[in-house]
Amino acid sequence: MGNDEYTKKLEMAIQEFIKPLKNLPFHLIINILSGYEVEKFNPDDSNHKKTLEALKAIARLSCQLINKKGIKRKRANEVGNDIEKYVIQAFRKCNYKADKPSTSQGKKKSTGYPDLEFCVLDNKWHYLECKSYNIKNKSTSMRTFYLSPSKDFKITHSGIHFILCFEIYQDHKEEDFNVYKTKGWKILDAYNLDIDLKYEFNSDNRRLYKPELILAEENIQ
Repeated sequence: MGNDEYTKKLEMAIQEFIKPLKNLPFHLIINILSGYEVEKFNPDDSNHKKTLEALKAIARLSCQLINKKGIKRKRANEVGNDIEKYVIQAFRKCNYKADKPSTSQGKKKSTGYPDLEFCVLDNKWHYLECKSYNIKNKSTSMRTFYLSPSKDFKITHSGIHFILCFEIYQDHKEEDFNVYKTKGWKILDAYNLDIDLKYEFNSDNRRLYKPELILAEENIQ
């Protein structure tokens, strides 16, 4: 096979490979990645109903905690970074257990899905992802939910995967910052969430800084 033919076939293979996969079932992807089941919320299950009622109380208390002083950020899409700490405070004020999930290696991990694992009754643990949105972007196709495979995944047991979302708005400004507060919340069941897979290419420092790529360099000390 000549170089031109090989290159052409490689280009075609890459083009097919990088086409994103659409509308994959969240519960199936979690099961494949972790080996654990995503439980679907059952409104007829008394324990599920009690867990939802507890989450409603957590959501209301979280709103109160957020709105005491608001969240200072320059942009609305940065507010979600601060939501989690208020939710943890609310769990603890209600005497429920909640923390960053432990990985399969027993380490607490803050980055990646999900944000929290929690228990409100009978030592049954579930997962919770915290999100913020504003009314202007709620119906857009902007990507706001991320899930990445990991060798040290944060899903270590079966349970319901809840998403707690807060509607935020800009209340006022303080110096160079906007102060955001919340006017409401939604609790979602992630079981039937459709997710997409988008591939990316990457490299590392060893390959990035190899001598044959360097065009010029200088040490100044």
